[in-house]
Amino acid sequence: MLNVSYGTNAQQKMDLYLPASRSATNTKVIIMIHGGAWNAGDKAHFNEYVDSLKKREPFYAIFNINYRLANPPDIFPAQEQDIKAAVEFVYNKRQEYQISDKFALIGASAGAHLALLQGYKYSTPVKPKAIIDFFGPTDLVALYNNPPNPLVQALLLAVTGSTPTTNNTIYSQSSPINYVSSQSPPTMILHGGTDIVVSPSQCFALDTNLFISGVTHQYVFYPTEGHGWVGANLTDSFNKIQAFLAIYVN
Repeated sequence: MLNVSYGTNAQQKMDLYLPASRSATNTKVIIMIHGGAWNAGDKAHFNEYVDSLKKREPFYAIFNINYRLANPPDIFPAQEQDIKAAVEFVYNKRQEYQISDKFALIGASAGAHLALLQGYKYSTPVKPKAIIDFFGPTDLVALYNNPPNPLVQALLLAVTGSTPTTNNTIYSQSSPINYVSSQSPPTMILHGGTDIVVSPSQCFALDTNLFISGVTHQYVFYPTEGHGWVGANLTDSFNKIQAFLAIYVN
């Protein structure tokens, strides 16, 4: 089922992939959130990942979502609100879609940031069983103050309408790292060592906070990879994701 609306805005759409043999008790759920610097990108960019997951996890229901892109007037926190609305939509459709309340969130880059923010900040109507973070920003104040390239500050200014100095609240409230607690869901972090879009220091900081808080997590670091990868390392990533989901989404 393609381009199902979960809101009134044209961008609030999702693609649904429901296994033929499914049930409200056993069918687990993956919600996928694309990247694109919050102000660009599309769920179609995740189609390859959807195909990989369908082959590996044929009994999962997969929801690949779009959200309002962070262009005026829909700057932060519109994207956070949309992910929350999408999760609530899927949750409320459990009986109709014949799916369970066992959710996992998967995001890449800006989508990973939104997956982490949703999973750490909100436990209702459902707390995810697992979060998969492909090279997502975790601390927006640190990302602004220590940008890995000159374009990052301008991007953050555009999508938030501010700097940490002029509006620290939106930066702090939009930083997943600030919501880590001992109750946070199991998290897998995947990051490349040569990433010049989201500095590896972002995932190092999250890894440290999860460890201090006693949160079950796995940190997968590819020293020679940048902001995204293909080939053998992507296959390795999906092997590790499959194993992680098998343990924690139950």
